[in-house]
Amino acid sequence: MKRDFISVLDAERDFVAVVELAANLKNRHRAGELYEPLKNKNLAMLFEKASTRTRVSFEVAMSQLGGHALYLNPQDLQLGRGETIADTARVLSRYVDAIVYRAYRHEDVVELAKWTTVPVINGLDDVEHPCQALADLFTIQEHKGELKGLKLAYVGDGNNVSHSLMLASAIVGMDVVVACPDKFRPRADIVKQAKEVASRTGSKVSVLPDPVDAVKGADVVYTDVWVSMGMEKEKAERERIFQPYQVNQQLVNKAKEDAVVMHCLPAHRGLEITDEVLDGTKSVVWDQAENRLHAQKALLVKLLGAV
Repeated sequence: MKRDFISVLDAERDFVAVVELAANLKNRHRAGELYEPLKNKNLAMLFEKASTRTRVSFEVAMSQLGGHALYLNPQDLQLGRGETIADTARVLSRYVDAIVYRAYRHEDVVELAKWTTVPVINGLDDVEHPCQALADLFTIQEHKGELKGLKLAYVGDGNNVSHSLMLASAIVGMDVVVACPDKFRPRADIVKQAKEVASRTGSKVSVLPDPVDAVKGADVVYTDVWVSMGMEKEKAERERIFQPYQVNQQLVNKAKEDAVVMHCLPAHRGLEITDEVLDGTKSVVWDQAENRLHAQKALLVKLLGAV
């Protein structure tokens, strides 16, 4: 595994191993076992955007592993007063053992990693959300018992979450279909990367406009918000264009009978997903949210060389 986890592809060789470790750590935690391989380790959490799951799960993860997490808002740092990312990176590297960076711009995450001497984890940027994809595939593995050969249908905006899901699905040999309006397709370079990986693992990656076609035969139906952080000015237009892409019971019924429904949260109920589906028997959304904790514990243990 590479030193940093900025893209899902940084863990391509070890992705399945991290998923398996997440399952192991979850079982150990539920059994009440004390496991503190990161004792005396410190994690800096540099967050430019609001967060519930990423922030809380990383803080609790470090606590459960025996370490400590520091939440850093850029406005509370000299970074907010003009200190460069490079200088901030070099200073933080002298204090902490790893950094989680939740940023508006992917380029800034790359810049931080360039100047640090410790691992950098992408806690979400405008290109990828790799930690989410790691937890998502762990959740699918839990509920389906396998990953290779399954079909995941992602319905909605071709955003950072869809990018990481395409890459992660391709790595494990799972077919992935993204259904979205033409104007909001995933980035062409990410689709190309995912298809190149899929060609090696025997899976398929496709993007199409029809959500009904996408969910046919799907083992997993996945959606995300239509208006991501920083896109609030596009709210009215997006809600109008994405209306046919709502994950409702009628759409879910087109998938396999035993299909599960996923959403990375926060959910805008009545927009991209209905209450009936989100709270329904096929929803594994709350397991998915919990698994952010266990997947990130596995990631931290791997990156900090504790196994």
